[in-house]
Amino acid sequence: MPSRVYYFLLLTCITLSRAHATSGSKPSIPISLQQSGIGKAFYNRIDRANELAALEQQVEDHNALLVATANTRLEANSRRRLICLPLNEKFNPPMGQFSHNHVQNGDKLSVPRNFAEAFREGGFEVPFLLKVSRVEGVTKPMVEDDRIDNDTTPSRPLEEVVGGPLDFRAPSNYCFLPLWMMRAMRLHPRDIVDVKVTTTVPAGTMAKFRPHSSDFNKDISNPRAVLETELRHYSALTRGSTIAFDYNGKRYWVDVEELRMEPRGEKAPMVKVQDCDLATDFLMPKDEQKRRKEERKRRLEEQKGNQE
Repeated sequence: MPSRVYYFLLLTCITLSRAHATSGSKPSIPISLQQSGIGKAFYNRIDRANELAALEQQVEDHNALLVATANTRLEANSRRRLICLPLNEKFNPPMGQFSHNHVQNGDKLSVPRNFAEAFREGGFEVPFLLKVSRVEGVTKPMVEDDRIDNDTTPSRPLEEVVGGPLDFRAPSNYCFLPLWMMRAMRLHPRDIVDVKVTTTVPAGTMAKFRPHSSDFNKDISNPRAVLETELRHYSALTRGSTIAFDYNGKRYWVDVEELRMEPRGEKAPMVKVQDCDLATDFLMPKDEQKRRKEERKRRLEEQKGNQE
């Protein structure tokens, strides 16, 4: 049988199957067609499309309710429930723009146009900030995934992270996040998150970082100056996150261990770093910390063996 005819018959059978399923009757599709590899592939694709359509409708209904119950236009545009996907190089701004080549080593996210309207109408001070939060009972549970790079994933998952807008061209009901942000909250593609404009993040005075590799201090003669330069691509920092920056063609990862805020230097979970007089400090690298811990353990075991 010619392949085009076979595909036509297969699509016809699938359409009839869906129609019968809606009416409650059993689909009358040949068993051979249902069990074929092509048939299974089509069924899987249609099932995934149905799941995505249901997810988009769920988010659309929630956002319609948000807009309908908002007291002002500004309030309506300042928050959304969105389906998240990771940023990729297609979002890389053109050469000459500030965030060029900093899609993954920055805190910028792509969001729908309503947030641009909110920033314009609200008259907010820069930096414009957005808080991304997991939704209890809606976002999928935090499940460890072997595909996640544990070397660049915080050991303690975060419920929320703050960042700034990269652009406002994401489709309605979608947002695109840097990979480190998705890893920090243990998000997978098409998880649901809440995104809202925030104006309550205090200005930072101090940030302490823990490099993942001792190469950080070996490769960079003045790491503090380099990091402070790279922090220009972050509007804010979230304690417990793991962020990245590139230097001389190599990517370095650092944990945000401690943050302090104005005016008296109190500890804070999130701080603004743009247009702030921020002091930075570095803790012992993770690999050196691990090496010393293993060395202490080995010595204790040797002492215990000698006593026996």
